[in-house]
Amino acid sequence: MAVSCQTIINLLESYAPKKMAEEWDNIGLQIGSPAQSVSCVFLSLDLNEEIVEEAQGVGADMLIVHHTPFFKPLKNLRTDLPGGRIIQKIVQQGMCLYTAHTNLDATVGGVNDVLARVLGLQYVELLTESWQEKLYKLAVFVPLEYTDKVRNAICEVGAGWIGNYSHCTFGTKGIGTFLPLEGTQPFIGQKGKLEKVEEIKIETIVPESRLNHVIKAMLEVHPYEEVAYDLYPLVNEREKAGIGRIGYLSKVLSLKEFIALVKEKLFLSMVRYCGDLEKKIEKVALCGGSGAGYISRAAFLGADVYLTADLKYHEAQEALARDLALVDAGHFGTEWPVVETVAAYLRQELLKKDVKVVVSQINSNPFGFM
Repeated sequence: MAVSCQTIINLLESYAPKKMAEEWDNIGLQIGSPAQSVSCVFLSLDLNEEIVEEAQGVGADMLIVHHTPFFKPLKNLRTDLPGGRIIQKIVQQGMCLYTAHTNLDATVGGVNDVLARVLGLQYVELLTESWQEKLYKLAVFVPLEYTDKVRNAICEVGAGWIGNYSHCTFGTKGIGTFLPLEGTQPFIGQKGKLEKVEEIKIETIVPESRLNHVIKAMLEVHPYEEVAYDLYPLVNEREKAGIGRIGYLSKVLSLKEFIALVKEKLFLSMVRYCGDLEKKIEKVALCGGSGAGYISRAAFLGADVYLTADLKYHEAQEALARDLALVDAGHFGTEWPVVETVAAYLRQELLKKDVKVVVSQINSNPFGFM
């Protein structure tokens, strides 16, 4: 059984919402149509000619990658060059290409949460905060006999969720007044006569991402011809996302032991490091991929070591000056674990659709070690 490309996109954007991406990033559907039929999804961290050929070999209809080939605008499309040949092969095969990049870094269960889990970190928090969900208070006025119907309708589509509690609302009784004029068809009352109706004001909280769904559901079940409701922006604590994580090891290790742990869990033969190998490591900051920009943040939050990739000479000197040990496990090494996690999520969601989900077996790390 096949599903549309849009079905897969909806699943991916539920897992890693596009709004969590950095402004400079290029994510989403890169090649193809949302209406295309998909029976085999292929996932990879990177995209090169060998990986495209691997996807073709398993009959993939849709490629999902972390690193887009369209990070910078194209000035030409030459099929005698690697970038052009990749695009040509994807188009000729009729495949879709979708990218989840910094949104997958930031989201719960994304690159950095997976990395923290693989290393066994506890009490994990955001290293940086890059996104917050906006919250609104919805207040709607409902005749008494329709209270439950309206309340249930809006809560079933996302209103009234606070932590692990759903259907959180508050109701206040009052008297509503209205005067139906010419051209109206009032649910209650008569044209030209002032009406007084006992009503309930239902108040609840709504995240911005569900606001349109909630308003639509409310209007569909509300009996009034013109529905009276208010929306108030809130500054309450809300869902957050961000780049990097910080947490604690289950037991104190030396830097040497921590490096051994990183190599074991990420299947690496070598890593780069700086710091005293006997330094005690308990609080760990990490950022999958290029995370040099967060060295100061990791040090400020009291991390003993910062695990990331693509570090430069002077960045290492800065870290040492702040008494922060560094472990550079490589861009590929710190990001590849998320691919299988996303694949497992898609397999579960598509279980009854009989859509095949395949993970690339090609190690696209451009670096080797001797």
